Amino acid sequence: MKNISNDLKSVLASHKLWIDSKYKEGKRADLSDADLEGADLSDADLSEANLSHAYLVYANLSHANLRGADLSGANLVNAYLSEANLSGANLVYANLQGAKLRGANLPVPANLSHANLQGAYLVYANLEGAYLVNADLSHANLINANLRNANLVNANLRGAYLVNANLEDANLQGAYLVYANLEDANLKGTILEEKV
Repeated sequence: MKNISNDLKSVLASHKLWIDSKYKEGKRADLSDADLEGADLSDADLSEANLSHAYLVYANLSHANLRGADLSGANLVNAYLSEANLSGANLVYANLQGAKLRGANLPVPANLSHANLQGAYLVYANLEGAYLVNADLSHANLINANLRNANLVNANLRGAYLVNANLEDANLQGAYLVYANLEDANLKGTILEEKV
């Protein structure tokens, strides 16, 4: 794991220049395998940045732009991602256990297959069309979340709170829904074949 705490400001500045110049100047942020525990990255523009396998435990990424970022295998346990833009982000095998994602934007084609979202706070999160195949959402708080057209095949939703969630046209084939609370959830057109 690389420690880049001293260079973080310059990495972010170079990445911003890279984005603003439409990839002509500066350099794409490569924060793969970086130790960013507890880092304050709130409001940062990390769109298309490489954060694969980064250690972001307790990091503050609220309101951050992570559009198209590579967060595959990243450790985001208890990270703050409220109102973050994760549209098109790669979160395959990311660990988001206990992460705070209130109002986060994770629409299609956000890839969260095999992601650990156990106990994550996803109230009002936009997960429309998200790819959540084999994701662990057990005991996650998804009250008022938008999961329209989401692919939740074989997802673990044991004990998840889906009160008032929009699951219209979502695919829940093979999903594990024991003790899930679906009170007042919109299940119109939902493909529902619960795993026993």
